[in-house]
Amino acid sequence: MPVELENEARPQPEQQGKTGLRTMVLNMGPQHPSTHGVLRLLMELDGEIIVKCQPDIGYLHTGIEKEFEVKPYQQAVTLTDRVDYLAPLSNNLCYCLSVEKLLGLEIPPQAQWMRVMLTELTRLNSHLVWLATHAIDIGAMSVFLYCFREREEILRIFEMFSGQRMMTSYFRIGGLALEPPRGWHQRVKKFIDVFPSRVDEYENLLTNNPIWIGRTQGIGTIPLEDMLDLGVTGPMLRAAGLKIDARKSEPYTSYEKFDFEVPTRTENDVYSRYLVRVEEMRQSARIVRQAMDGMPAGPWKADSPHVVLPDREKMKTQMEALIYHFKIVTEGFRVPEGEVFQVIESPRGELGYYVVSDGTKMAYRVHMRTPSFGNLQATPRMVEGTLIADVIAGIGSMDFVLGDTDR
Repeated sequence: MPVELENEARPQPEQQGKTGLRTMVLNMGPQHPSTHGVLRLLMELDGEIIVKCQPDIGYLHTGIEKEFEVKPYQQAVTLTDRVDYLAPLSNNLCYCLSVEKLLGLEIPPQAQWMRVMLTELTRLNSHLVWLATHAIDIGAMSVFLYCFREREEILRIFEMFSGQRMMTSYFRIGGLALEPPRGWHQRVKKFIDVFPSRVDEYENLLTNNPIWIGRTQGIGTIPLEDMLDLGVTGPMLRAAGLKIDARKSEPYTSYEKFDFEVPTRTENDVYSRYLVRVEEMRQSARIVRQAMDGMPAGPWKADSPHVVLPDREKMKTQMEALIYHFKIVTEGFRVPEGEVFQVIESPRGELGYYVVSDGTKMAYRVHMRTPSFGNLQATPRMVEGTLIADVIAGIGSMDFVLGDTDR
């Protein structure tokens, strides 16, 4: 039904569609279940054809970037979990790498490999939620239940490491928050041994399903040149044939030591984005297995008493360790003056943290270049000129998170 909009968004009486009738403007959201968050799309329709689409974001603005300026560096780690609730460890990692660059801090090999393993499990967690919700939006309910079955086991692994299922804050400046728990190897191995067969189940349900193919093939296409101009990254670009992944092009935290492929397609539609992400899940499982089997021995955090909290056992017998713990927790630590921009490959695409230090214990400025914000810019280009029935399939293939957009 028509809705009252701002004057600039309301179609004028003289506007006419191809049918000769006046166009209609409809709201989709901000409380639409298939937008997976508070996203509002203002769509001008000519019959069932979308003439114009305008995304309206900002309903979930949290002020997280501003919060960084009033919290010590180590306390700000907990803010990064809340940016993208499906990839909290990815945000932990990007922020920690940024501050560690400013500090010139060297991270032990075990901490680096553990970060790789848990970040790839985070990628699996995110892709599973994407596939589950994307499938149910289009009408495939069974896949939702199967994907959440595997996601539940990943969350239990996170809880085993950190005590938290989702907002783990497990990566800390200088390494990890806690020593890896006993039995983690067996728990991860049990999951990763069975996971490839689970992906086979998803593909058996969807890949050759004529209904799934009919709803996704040829839908939601965007020229590669337009995506580059709009700042789109991640699986969206790789499904259009551009083989780019920060883990390969700008390796970080030891990714150069892992053997994996960057999946690509050329069809550049909803179906090809599905195939790319499914293959990415297989590659992430491959990385997890390599990290698990080749995990280096040694410390799990850097030897930097001015920055990294001392071991609990040392605090019981060494006064110096107790003093360092007290000073770091109550006062924080100073970071040398400077600025750095760190990029990683999150499940949704290129994630960048820009951190500016003025030499104090709190950041002068933190800004995030999040993939969801960049990818959403392509929404009008994707849906304009298409049927309203295909909007959900198109925007679902973007895999955006509104917390990742509004900060």
